[in-house]
Amino acid sequence: MKNKPPSYQRHRFPSEIISHAVWLYHRFYLSFREVEELLAERDLTVTYETVRQWCRKFGPAYARKLKKRQGRLGATWQLDEVFVSIQGEQQYLWRAVDQGADTIDMLVQRRRNTQAAVRFFRRLLKGQGREPRWMFTDTLKSYGAAHRAVMPTVEPINAVYANNRVAVSHQPTRQQEYHMRGFSSATHAQRFLTFHGLTQNLFRLGRHLMQAVHYRLLRPRPFRSGRKRCTHKQLGLAGSMCPSIVKLTIPINAVVGKPDNPPYKWSRKGRPYSQGEFPHVRRRSSAD
Repeated sequence: MKNKPPSYQRHRFPSEIISHAVWLYHRFYLSFREVEELLAERDLTVTYETVRQWCRKFGPAYARKLKKRQGRLGATWQLDEVFVSIQGEQQYLWRAVDQGADTIDMLVQRRRNTQAAVRFFRRLLKGQGREPRWMFTDTLKSYGAAHRAVMPTVEPINAVYANNRVAVSHQPTRQQEYHMRGFSSATHAQRFLTFHGLTQNLFRLGRHLMQAVHYRLLRPRPFRSGRKRCTHKQLGLAGSMCPSIVKLTIPINAVVGKPDNPPYKWSRKGRPYSQGEFPHVRRRSSAD
């Protein structure tokens, strides 16, 4: 079976640690070696090659479940394509977002002609199950031809800056591409960017649109959502993607620190220095 969920059997580490490592790599701009160092800080000896194998094996299973549970997004689609250099060959990343800047889907292709646009449109319709109300694109002629062939009843809006929202959504991809020194293949780019976009959708709360107290109340929502969407029984796996339920069996002294083996300086009163009491840290003045 092609989409059979992978198994955690015969893995030395428990499923919580594996899922936490996969989540760290796809949520933040981290390399495999940096994930290895973060796990080593909690006395977990894992090589970067092991982290890479975990992401390759379990990442697509998490992505399929998140995409299935994500459901339909907004009725306004904004489409754009951007070139990516893969092993010296120029290819194109097609991306679609809704009015809330949530990534609907993306597809890596070698060309941006009418055939490539039609393939991307059909992929969007298959994933969403309905046509959008409005569709914003740029002035590329392939969009118009694909629109007439696949979605002739949808109202198109094509102008120079009509799809500015989706153009801005390419920035995290560029940052990750620079950090990874490029993608090794089109399959690698498709596999990573799909899960990366779905993870970004979970944590896009619109911080600039709400007060801090409301943001703190809504911040645990992505963790609860990830816990519901990637549970053991739903995925057919023995772990979950959400780090809020990760329980590492590590002594408390190795994480928090005690006076006998402190990871930071302690004052004479037997308590850790506060932020303003560090004797070896000089406060930066306005003149600096």
